[in-house]
Amino acid sequence: MSKINAGQLFAKAMKKEGIDAVFTLSGGHIMPILYACREEGIRVIDVRHECSGAYAAIAYAKTTGKPGVVITTAGPGVTNVQTAMAEAAETSVPVIHIGGASPLSQNEMGPMQNIDSMKAMEAFCKWSRKIYQANRVPEYMAMAFRQALSSTPGPVYLEIAADTLGAGIFEEETIQWPVNYRVAGSACADAATAEKIADILINAKKPVMVLGAVAPYCAEEPEKVRALAEYLQIPVFAQMEARGMFGNELTDRLFTCGEGAVAEADVILELGVDRNYKIGMGKPPRMNGEAIRIVVHPDAAKIGWNWKADIGVAGGISAVCGQVLALVKDKTNSVMNSAWVEEAAAITARFRTSYTEAITSGMAPVHPGRVAAEVAKFVDEYAPDWHIICDGGDSSCWMDALAHASYRGQVLRYGPLGTIGTGQGQAIGAWAGDGKPVVYFTGDGSFGFYIGEFDTYLRHGIPVICVISNDSSWGMIKLSEGVKREAYIAEHGHLATTLAPMRAYEKIADMWGGVGLCVSKAEDIIPAMKKIMDSGLPGILNVETDQTVMSPATRSFAGVPAKK
Repeated sequence: MSKINAGQLFAKAMKKEGIDAVFTLSGGHIMPILYACREEGIRVIDVRHECSGAYAAIAYAKTTGKPGVVITTAGPGVTNVQTAMAEAAETSVPVIHIGGASPLSQNEMGPMQNIDSMKAMEAFCKWSRKIYQANRVPEYMAMAFRQALSSTPGPVYLEIAADTLGAGIFEEETIQWPVNYRVAGSACADAATAEKIADILINAKKPVMVLGAVAPYCAEEPEKVRALAEYLQIPVFAQMEARGMFGNELTDRLFTCGEGAVAEADVILELGVDRNYKIGMGKPPRMNGEAIRIVVHPDAAKIGWNWKADIGVAGGISAVCGQVLALVKDKTNSVMNSAWVEEAAAITARFRTSYTEAITSGMAPVHPGRVAAEVAKFVDEYAPDWHIICDGGDSSCWMDALAHASYRGQVLRYGPLGTIGTGQGQAIGAWAGDGKPVVYFTGDGSFGFYIGEFDTYLRHGIPVICVISNDSSWGMIKLSEGVKREAYIAEHGHLATTLAPMRAYEKIADMWGGVGLCVSKAEDIIPAMKKIMDSGLPGILNVETDQTVMSPATRSFAGVPAKK
């Protein structure tokens, strides 16, 4: 009979779920798991900080739809990822965190790296357990995957002590592997409710479909969602996590005209939407308070949250959309021409004017929106399959608004927690998820969080172009404080919001074996990016950016009314 150890049980469980990459920083408490991952053909991507590795796991999940896995050693290895677990929770992203722990045999004796990490993880994870019997690893891994992906997805935590892991050697035939341990599909609506939804959508004059953060994880057949929108010519507003998965923003017009139109819609079909501040809590004026609200979400507790749900379905969005589409096709012909689509496009264009007018700005130093626009143009024209990772406060707002997504996970950003500094790790995870190169767009403040990950790019051969929109400050806070406390700042100056003028971050790339460039003109951005791309090496492009212009999101943060 063949032998199997506990580390191999973890790796085999991941392999069964289709996980092909894990993120880690080495530590003695977890090495058996990492060795076993290598044996199973699972890539072990070691990073320079555990939190960055957990951000990579988040991006891997967003890109693939499978839970991202981060493995950390005991004590500080576990606690270093707390912010990333909170980010995953707030953004509804399935992440499995496997943490090491000090030996159980030394409990209450003061062993190395001893801390109540279970309590720390319970604060941010939807489910957490400690494994006391190594032969039950498959059972606990099955539970972890089920919990991470059920209802509203989110992070989970599994912990195993070093002596439990190290002593776990078994006859392979004695191990019990769970089968059929989670649902393979999502629920539909009942027949009467589906009929009612179909009738409402057919009779709607100004419908809008909103795709939320949870949508990608309960849409086994995303083409059904797109087909329903196309059949009835429903403008679509896809929030960040859903962009590109259901429609190509470069070619599918419907998927670019719903963002502003939700304020004037008469029917709003909300699919996997969490009504947080990112969408005005689902309330007016961001969303029309008079509209009929149809809400589909796998988590019944989210239906009716913050605003009414005239019709609510606890189910999967593609399952319900497919069901409704079949009924709609029986009842009416497809909509061929829609004046509402034209109107919605015009409304959304006006809604986005404060962003799009920056595209042609000729100011020097470069308008921050123009920097983002040039980078987005580079991707559209020269690197259409590359990811764009948005990071930073003010900088990410510009890129979020000006980039285009043509596939799942092409454009990624941090979630409603507002966790800047996620980008370097997310660049790693996005590449690990689908093998596509990455443009990492960030402000100079956020770039400083995990500079060491540029070394990770080089060691693992990850093709990344980092573009720094450098305004020599923590721009969002500096600019908003200048508005909130104008008189005080004028008298006393800024405090803790400024950074060194045009720090030469590009030299990091030069020193470590990549390509580093610095530009101060908008027209030089794309040629510089092409030069880095052609080199085949990771690179940093440092762009001198205007220090006075703020994004519309920052203006709102500062309490400045939006332009009419």
